[in-house]
Amino acid sequence: MCVFACEIDPVLQETYRLNFGITPAGDIRSIRATDVPAHDLLCAGFPCQPFSKAGEQAGLECDKWGNLFNSVSRILRHHRPRFVILENVANLERHDGGRTWKARLHRRLVDAGYDVDAKLLSPHQFGIPQIRERFFVVASRAGLGSFVWPDQQDHGRLSIESVLDRQPPEATRLSSHAISCLETWQAFLEAWPAREELPSFPIWSMEFGATYPFENATPLSAPPASLESARGSHGRSLAGLSGTNLLDALPSHARTTASSFPRWKETFIRQNRELYQRHRRWIDPWIPRIKTFPSSLQKLEWNCKGEKRDIWSTIVQFRASGVRVKRPTTAPSLVAMTTTQVPVIAWERRYMTPRECSRLQSMEELAHLPGASTRAFKALGNSVNVDVVQRVAEGLLPTSAQLRGKQLTRVSVH
Repeated sequence: MCVFACEIDPVLQETYRLNFGITPAGDIRSIRATDVPAHDLLCAGFPCQPFSKAGEQAGLECDKWGNLFNSVSRILRHHRPRFVILENVANLERHDGGRTWKARLHRRLVDAGYDVDAKLLSPHQFGIPQIRERFFVVASRAGLGSFVWPDQQDHGRLSIESVLDRQPPEATRLSSHAISCLETWQAFLEAWPAREELPSFPIWSMEFGATYPFENATPLSAPPASLESARGSHGRSLAGLSGTNLLDALPSHARTTASSFPRWKETFIRQNRELYQRHRRWIDPWIPRIKTFPSSLQKLEWNCKGEKRDIWSTIVQFRASGVRVKRPTTAPSLVAMTTTQVPVIAWERRYMTPRECSRLQSMEELAHLPGASTRAFKALGNSVNVDVVQRVAEGLLPTSAQLRGKQLTRVSVH
């Protein structure tokens, strides 16, 4: 039985109430530990942004969210529940060279009297077609001698079709602009030599024809004279350009005032320029087509090595980093998505629906989702996979025989 829940978003508070009959409290930072009922199990998924590789990784020092673990720790120390389950992004384990987890969070749990264990788990390891690696932490005041992590089995080739409806009428269709973009990249795939593997690195078409300096300096930090004979995005001349005009002529990933690029970016730039030199004979006639799209659509991540080169048989995601193409076996990891980042079912030329995404989080039995699709996608991207959490809990919690008629109470903090 859940005796207390906490959620700061008013829309999600109402959604939780409709589904479970409990109205969650608001900001955990303003809630006193004495206001939380006594409980046996505390479940918490404190915000992941401070630890995510996609963010600034400010960690526990993040002014807005990083200190929320302090609030969880405060409740733990006051109520001393028997069991704890925590969840966060995979990068939490590696954040700050592992010191955030080992020297700070793990140490606090141990000092509070808990035995602690942690493991990276993903839904696809349990037959659910979504790759979403998350860092799970379990803790027990009675020790973890009998605890076993859920068994990860080989489920063979998964298929995202197991969670899809066929041509659902409520699905958002791909715009003509998005279809044109995918058709343009399909033309690129078809022109690529049949005997040569597609590259595993991201294809950045803006580097096709570019010659601006990138190894010892960035374009904006290089001497202006060095740019007079240089070329920017898709071979555009940089001669005589400055200020906004110069920025507009550079690839979006090169518009930095830093003195140098990170090594990984240097590598991608070099690889794409070498690719262009090998294939410019057929790439040059193709470039005018891709130039009509915004920079995020001028990049392609082909994550389908060995598969037929057919975008229309894949799962696509439009991201700031480019057009990501994946096999139809698993969905990309759900994030707190905008509607345009929702996975695309390319063979039906549509986006996934909120109900389909709920199945990826093992929430297909949930009666109520936020009414607006944008809110539903954001909520699902921020949630945990129910089936994975249940499997972890089954290994941690006492059996009904061990409970001897006692009811296990829990607190849920998100």
